Amino acid sequence: MHLQLGHGPRLLVVEDVEETALLMRVMLETSGFCVVLARDEAEAIWRARSQPPDVILLNLGMRADRLLASAVRIRQQSSIDDGVPVVIFTGSTRPEWTEIKVTDNLYWTCPDDFDELRELLRRLAYRYWH
Repeated sequence: MHLQLGHGPRLLVVEDVEETALLMRVMLETSGFCVVLARDEAEAIWRARSQPPDVILLNLGMRADRLLASAVRIRQQSSIDDGVPVVIFTGSTRPEWTEIKVTDNLYWTCPDDFDELRELLRRLAYRYWH
């Protein structure tokens, strides 16, 4: 399936490093996603309320326990559907973390490359895409 730029599932990317956010936007939009960026949890909540995403990708520079708590707060405080997957993305090199389902629709991933991340996002997005 080939999608036109920006016409695919809506992906909310929560990334606090501007250069990384812009790079992810370009790579994901050329992969067919419609990308909305947020720099922190508060902006992510606001954006999710105004433009409900099909998937949330969370990559903030904080400890694992804080990332998990942030992911839960974003979902709860933005009032998005519980079926919307939240993917916590980290650059950790721990191979056992390639993809872990933490709870229903909350995933932790450390892909080896962008292709693995893109495939996980596609699989989750198309499962829930309206």
